[in-house]
Amino acid sequence: MSQALPNVLITGFEPFGGERVNPSAQVALALHGRVIANHKVVSVVLPCVFGEALNELKKQLRWVKPVLVICLGQAGGRAAISVERVAINIDDARIADNAGKQPIDQHIAVKGPVAYWSTLPIKAIVVALKEHGIASEVSQTAGTFVCNHVFYGLMRMLQRKPIKGGFVHIPFAPEQVKGMSDNTPSMSVGEVTRGMEVVISTSLLTDQDVRVSGGATH
Repeated sequence: MSQALPNVLITGFEPFGGERVNPSAQVALALHGRVIANHKVVSVVLPCVFGEALNELKKQLRWVKPVLVICLGQAGGRAAISVERVAINIDDARIADNAGKQPIDQHIAVKGPVAYWSTLPIKAIVVALKEHGIASEVSQTAGTFVCNHVFYGLMRMLQRKPIKGGFVHIPFAPEQVKGMSDNTPSMSVGEVTRGMEVVISTSLLTDQDVRVSGGATH
C-alpha cells in the first residue's frame, strides 16, 4: 500500500470590506488537491474575523498536520505577489471585520513578543517568481488587519515545531478593479495560482535562503 503524501496547508480569506470576491480564497481553492514537489495541497478559506480566523487555523493545523503552511491575503493596490517578512503583535483595524469587530491598538498576544519572522525562504521565493516572469517583492509590513492577525497567530502556533510557515499578499483580481482608476493594479487568479505553485515548491525545496537585496526605503 502506497504511503500518503505529506501535506501543505494553504489558506485564503472570504471577501471583506464590501467586496464580492476575494482572490486569496479563489487561489487557495484552485490549489486544493494539487501535488507539488511530492506534497499534497490542502486548502481552506478562513473567516475575515479577528479571533475566529485563528480558531479555524488552529483547527486545520491539528487536522491537516502540514509540513508547510502559507496563508494568503488580498492587498488591494499592490502590483506584485508580496512575500511578507514579519508579523507584528498588534490589531489596529481601519475598517470593521466581517463580524463588525474593529479592534484598535490591541495586542494579539498580551504576553507575546513584538514580532515574529516568517520562516519561509522569502528571498529565494522572490527570485524564483521573477525567474518565472511573475511580479514579486519582499514586503516589510502585512498591515494591522486580519491578515497580520493570522500571520502573527500562525507563527506563534508554529514556535518550536518543525513546520515552515508564512504569509503572502496578492493583488486585486481584474474583476475587482473595474470602475476604479485606470492605474489600479491587478493580477489574474490564474497568474497568482501559477505563482503560488512556485512559492510552494521553493518553500519545500529550499533549506537555506539566498542573500540578495529585498529591502525598501519607505
